[in-house]
Amino acid sequence: MRRAIFPGSFDPLTLGHFDIIHRGITLFDELVIAIGINADKKYMFTLEERTQFIKEAFKDEPKIKVMTYEGLTVDFCKKINASFILRGLRNPGDFEFEKAIAHTNRKLSEIETVFLLTSSGKSYISSSIVRDVIRNGGDYTGLVPDSVRVKK
Repeated sequence: MRRAIFPGSFDPLTLGHFDIIHRGITLFDELVIAIGINADKKYMFTLEERTQFIKEAFKDEPKIKVMTYEGLTVDFCKKINASFILRGLRNPGDFEFEKAIAHTNRKLSEIETVFLLTSSGKSYISSSIVRDVIRNGGDYTGLVPDSVRVKK
C-alpha cells in the first residue's frame, strides 16, 4: 500500500491545503493528514477544532485519515508505515525551505518527499494570511473550505 502523510499545523486548513490534499489522494492509496503538535507554538484554533475542520472537509473521502503527532515527521512516518511525505509548494521560497527539509528527511530515513505545486488561483493563500484576516474581522470564507468557520 502506498501511504503518505501530509504534515502541517493546519491553523487553519486553507483552500491551498485542500487543493494539495485533493490532488494528492490520486497518487496514494491512503493519505494521512498529520497535524503536528508543537507545545511552543501559539495556535489560533485548538487541536480539536483543527481536527474537526479537516475531518468535516474530507468526510466523504475514505482514502483520508486524520492523525496528530509530536516529534520528527520521519519518526511518525515510520510509526504508521508511511513511505512518502506530501508537500505543497506555493512559490520559490517554499521550494528552497522544503528542499532542505526533504534532504534532511532523506538523510535520516528512506522516506521520499513528493512535491505538488499549488494551483495558481490558490498560491497566495497561507494560514498566516487567513489568521490575519480573521483577527481583523475580514471575510475569510473565500480562503478556506466550508468546514472552517469561526464561532462568533
